[in-house]
Amino acid sequence: MSKSSPRRPFGGRSTGTVTVIEARVHRSSARNARLAFVMTAVIAGLLAAVVAASYMHPILALFVAVGVGVPLGGIVWVLVRIWPVIRLLWWWTPEIGLAGLLLTGWVQLASHTPAVVTLLVVALVVGVPAGVPVIRRRLVAWGWCLIVRHRLRVCFAQFIIANQSGSLPLILWAVPTPVGERVWVYLRPGLSVKDLEARLDRIAVTCHASTVLIERASDGNSAYVRFDIKRREVLTANVGSPLVDVIDPDTPTVEQAPPVVPTALDLPDVQAPTITLPKQADRKPAKPAATTANGSKPEASTSADADDVTDWI
Repeated sequence: MSKSSPRRPFGGRSTGTVTVIEARVHRSSARNARLAFVMTAVIAGLLAAVVAASYMHPILALFVAVGVGVPLGGIVWVLVRIWPVIRLLWWWTPEIGLAGLLLTGWVQLASHTPAVVTLLVVALVVGVPAGVPVIRRRLVAWGWCLIVRHRLRVCFAQFIIANQSGSLPLILWAVPTPVGERVWVYLRPGLSVKDLEARLDRIAVTCHASTVLIERASDGNSAYVRFDIKRREVLTANVGSPLVDVIDPDTPTVEQAPPVVPTALDLPDVQAPTITLPKQADRKPAKPAATTANGSKPEASTSADADDVTDWI
């Protein structure tokens, strides 16, 4: 729903609007709320009538069914109807919580302490984080986590195509990383990781980051994704090493010539081992066997030095 500005004093009318809930989302939530009311009332009423019919007259059971189904349907209608507002409050939950905590602390401090003590405590709360680099960096990192959640919501609302009802993905939470932030998002029907990968450069511009990566955060649910927003490069940073303090500063330095890197392969310079093949023994050609008068070969004669079979017994 949108709220128009009031009329101007001289009859003009302001054209600016402040949009709290998109009209398409408003109509979709109203339609879903009516369907949820009817379904819940009918199902709860039938179940209540079946149970009540076993203890009382069917007509009385019908009145019990109406008395159970209509209130339950009304509760579901309210929950579905105000879901866009609940989602909007969820997006601003960290900021609302921090604002409430700071306001409560200030009221309690001002009510129970003198003005001097109050100002001293406020100065410590503000000055210590600003003066200590470690605390300041952590606060800045968590501050970017709050900012990047809203920047992602702007991306989904401005140039990322959502479903027909206009419901945006649910941005869950964000944590700082050494290179930026990591945000978990639950996608609505109509979006996928492939659709978002084609718009990562535009998402990086909106989030004031260098690059943005996206991947699935669950193997069993493709709607649960994770955004890695990268703002700085930590691999190119200078890292202090304790080995520098170990080196004696009086140690003389020796200049070494850079090694000669070969640019081509020279085969004569390759020391290949020489392989010598063994020589084969000279063999005399065998004499042809003598033949008999009829042309058949004679039987082989028994060798004189053959073993005697009788010697084996």
